[in-house]
Amino acid sequence: MGTKELKRQMVESAAVRYWSAGRFAYHFAKGKLAGDPVFTEILARALIPARARVLDLGCGQGLLAAWLLAAEECRRSRAWCTEWPEPPSDWTFHGIELMPKDVNRARNALGARVTVELGDIRSAILVAADVVLILDVLHYMNAESQEAVLKRVRAALSHSGTLLLRIGDAGAGLRFRLSQWVDQTVLMVRGHGWVRLHCRSVRAWTELLTRLGFATNVLSMSSNTPFANVLLVARAQ
Repeated sequence: MGTKELKRQMVESAAVRYWSAGRFAYHFAKGKLAGDPVFTEILARALIPARARVLDLGCGQGLLAAWLLAAEECRRSRAWCTEWPEPPSDWTFHGIELMPKDVNRARNALGARVTVELGDIRSAILVAADVVLILDVLHYMNAESQEAVLKRVRAALSHSGTLLLRIGDAGAGLRFRLSQWVDQTVLMVRGHGWVRLHCRSVRAWTELLTRLGFATNVLSMSSNTPFANVLLVARAQ
C-alpha cells in the first residue's frame, strides 16, 4: 500500500471514532487529520518511539491518540506501507485539555486505552513522559507562562526525552500574519471571542529552549499549506 492510500485509510479509521460524539467532532477530525501535515510527519519521521509515555498538552479531542490507534490498526491488518518506519507500539497516552466539550469527545471516542483529563496545563500535574507534545497552544499564554510551562515539561521528561512543540514563526512575514488571521477566525467561530496571541520567532523559541536545557531541530510544517508553522523537535539534555 502506498502512502496516499495508507493516509486515507488512517484518516477514516481515526475520524470514525468520533461519530458517537457528533457530526462536528467527526468532520473536524477528518479535516484536521487529512489537511494538517504534523500528524503524517510524526509517523513518517518516527518521532514517537515504541513503548513511549506520551503526554499531549492541550490535546483537544485527542486527535493524536486517535491517529496512533489508527496506525496500530493498519499495522495489524498488514496495510502498512514500506515507505514509512513501523508505527510506535505499546505506547501510553495522557492528554490534558482545558475545554470540557473536547475532553468529553475524547473520552467517548478513544476508550480506556487513552487518558484525557480536564485541566489547565499551566497548573495541572504533568505526569512523567518520554514524549511531550504541545501543538499550537503556547501562543495563547503570555511569555512568563510559556516559560513556566516549558520548565515543567523539562522536569517531566525522561533523560533524552523529546518535546514536540509546534509554533507559528513570528518572523515569517505575510505567511505568519495569515496564520494569525485564521487562528483568530477559528477562535471567534468557536465562541472564544478575540484573544491576544503571544508569538515568537523561531530564533526566539530555540534560544529559550536552549536556555531551558534542550537541543532543538527545526522542521517545517507548512507543506501544502499557506501557513508559517514550524515543529521544534527539542531533545532534553
